[in-house]
Amino acid sequence: MSSATQPTLRQHLTDLLRTALQTVAPEHWDVDILLERPKQASHGDFASSLALQLARSLKTNPRQVAERLVAALPVSDLVAKAEIAGAGFINFTLNSNARTAVVATILSAGTAFGRDVASGQRVQVEFVSANPTGPLHVGHGRGAAYGASLSSLLAFAGHEVSREYYVNDAGRQMDILAVSTWLRYLAIHGQVLPFPPNAYQGDYVFAMAEQINVAAADRYVRQADAVLGQIHPTDDLDERLDGFILAGKTLLGEGWQAIHAHVLHEQLTDCRADLEEFGVSFDEWFSERSLYDSGQVAAVVDQLAAHNHTYEKDGALWFRSTAFGDEKDRVVRRDNGIYTYFASDIAYHLNKFARGFDKLIDVWGADHHGYIARVKGALTATGADPGRLDVTLVQFVSLFRNGEKAAMSTRSGEYVTLRQLRHEVGNDACRFFYMLRKSDQALDFDLDLAKSQSNENPVYYVQYAHARICSVLAQWASDGVSDIAVLQQADLSLLDHEREVALCQRLAEFPELIHNAARDYAPHALAFYLKDLAADFHSWYNAERVLVDDKPIRLARLALAVATRQVLQNGLSILGVSQPESM
Repeated sequence: MSSATQPTLRQHLTDLLRTALQTVAPEHWDVDILLERPKQASHGDFASSLALQLARSLKTNPRQVAERLVAALPVSDLVAKAEIAGAGFINFTLNSNARTAVVATILSAGTAFGRDVASGQRVQVEFVSANPTGPLHVGHGRGAAYGASLSSLLAFAGHEVSREYYVNDAGRQMDILAVSTWLRYLAIHGQVLPFPPNAYQGDYVFAMAEQINVAAADRYVRQADAVLGQIHPTDDLDERLDGFILAGKTLLGEGWQAIHAHVLHEQLTDCRADLEEFGVSFDEWFSERSLYDSGQVAAVVDQLAAHNHTYEKDGALWFRSTAFGDEKDRVVRRDNGIYTYFASDIAYHLNKFARGFDKLIDVWGADHHGYIARVKGALTATGADPGRLDVTLVQFVSLFRNGEKAAMSTRSGEYVTLRQLRHEVGNDACRFFYMLRKSDQALDFDLDLAKSQSNENPVYYVQYAHARICSVLAQWASDGVSDIAVLQQADLSLLDHEREVALCQRLAEFPELIHNAARDYAPHALAFYLKDLAADFHSWYNAERVLVDDKPIRLARLALAVATRQVLQNGLSILGVSQPESM
């Protein structure tokens, strides 16, 4: 049995209060019972405001309600005393065994501590899903870190998780990348055309043009005049760019498909490698093009039309999105017969549902906030349950260096890439710093702090706690004893100092933290917890020697240190951060 399937101290006290409640006020048996850690140790280990919650409805003084609740509390071997304080708070003081029992639980459970092995839901988390039209930037990196951490957190909390990347390998953006590369290739062969300002500008486009030149020589060369002859004069930049795309398709034929396939392969390969180096992997790379090739996009549009959820206007086919809560109706098929991204997105989500997932979680950039209503509306229109889809938003990232906001892009339009950030500060700092804010809050990323080896650097501070414990264990091993099993027999009642009790309390919170963070899709809560755990450990370590001469005390403190290391390992693993043994 995992630790998460055993009742926590908080749950045990909640059960005691609910039993008392059924005696004192059975009509309120289902009220939410809240327990908090008092700020002062003299106020006990847990405090409840239940009496204050009930006083008004019972028309009774809160202290009198508290007295009745305390009198009705069942006897518990874990509770030393329950006292009434202030206006009617109920303060619980645990006995020493209850406070330190978590250490033995952790030593026994190991990597399973905090894990819920109960049968959860089949959950799909789709994240990153950036168009394969260029290197991943630091914003994509935050989505990658969040999605990967959330997936690991949900799996740790007992769910069956599938991680998916939706590859936008169909549509206009890939055509733009292909034509951008072709125009650079033509320039290599002396056929220089005015490069569209809204085409892809980065150095990687020149690199792909060089690759095509090496592989194909002059096979795809067309005269500049012939290309321009295919383009209708216009001042509209998008129309002119589309003219270059049409010219490429018309003049190259199968050659266009070859260039398209090459740039897709190059960018997707680079994206995979970048993410794998970042410790982010996927179970499925789902092709958008497959939705068109299989007829799923056309089928879902026909389905919407058959149920009168569409209408024609100006030659285009519109979905009645306003009927389902959207601010305006949306085009699903343009006047040229081409389906929109929205149409393929509807088909994609129906495909997900057809694969049998209980819950779909989409991780989108904050700029896609307005997209949620239209997707859920379309799902409702098709008869699917929109409640099975949750969308979490990831806000933008700002980089800071020397206290000033760093430039995020160059004149050529190239953004600071995830790879550049990783190479500068390291994967661990990236993964942890990305989790230092709730995903839907803007993040200021301090580059100098991320590289510093100081207690102000949160990832260094947490990893240093782990390394310190490893150092203590190495010293213990040098004495000729290193069997962790010995620690399971330690007398934990000797852990009675204030800092030891505080550290035990923090460790005991881990299973509940996992449960709540998974429920709220909030891996940032785990990062905060690990910072607090490291602070509690460093405070204890700096105040008390672990390897004292007194053997029983030494073994008890070693057991506490090993339990702390285990929880640090479990938490850091979920966040994708390494656990160094020395620093």
